[in-house]
Amino acid sequence: MAKSIKVLGTGCTNCKTTSALIHEVVNEFKIDASIAKIEDIVEIMEYDILATPAIVIDEVVAFYGRIPSKSEVIELLT
Repeated sequence: MAKSIKVLGTGCTNCKTTSALIHEVVNEFKIDASIAKIEDIVEIMEYDILATPAIVIDEVVAFYGRIPSKSEVIELLT
């Protein structure tokens, strides 16, 4: 079953970097996943996070507040 991955962020450099990193890991490890970039602040607030960028996997907030390292993303997704 495909993972549902959402990158929450308003479009800042950190959010774009996080989104690119997610795409890189998904492609590198051939992970079956759909990736969405959520930039709407109202929708982001529904996840009750204090800082972006944030990563939501299958509707569970998995990471937020800074750009994750590649190894952290690999650990989250594999």
